[in-house]
Amino acid sequence: MHVLLAVCGASFGILSSAGVFTVLASVGLVPRFAGKMHVARHIFALEEAVVFGTVAGGCASVFYKSLGEGILPSWSGTAFLIVFGFFAGIFVGCLALAIAEMLNSIPIFSRRTGFRHGLGIALLFAALGKMAGSIFYFLFIQ
Repeated sequence: MHVLLAVCGASFGILSSAGVFTVLASVGLVPRFAGKMHVARHIFALEEAVVFGTVAGGCASVFYKSLGEGILPSWSGTAFLIVFGFFAGIFVGCLALAIAEMLNSIPIFSRRTGFRHGLGIALLFAALGKMAGSIFYFLFIQ
């Protein structure tokens, strides 16, 4: 029974990660980052970093308790999750903006609302509001 559960869990994980990587490939997020950073010749390394980060994050979320009981200090697991959460938030924000740009929703939004200047500031404050709401939730509600 345990073998069946392990096979099902692994296959479901592979299936969901294939879906995530399909979305990343269709949006073209990694080539866009490579173009912005002027490192287009290292695009394969960037794609490998995305795959490694996904695998490391999955392993850390599954084996969280055993990571804290190893040779590392007890606070290292929390520090790892803080750093991972920071970079995961940056990645999700970039992915959301890439999808919105791909769908041309930002220019349509700016035309309909009459924004001509300051759209970047509006997006910045929307992101800061989401960050403040998350911090409030984790500090006071949870």
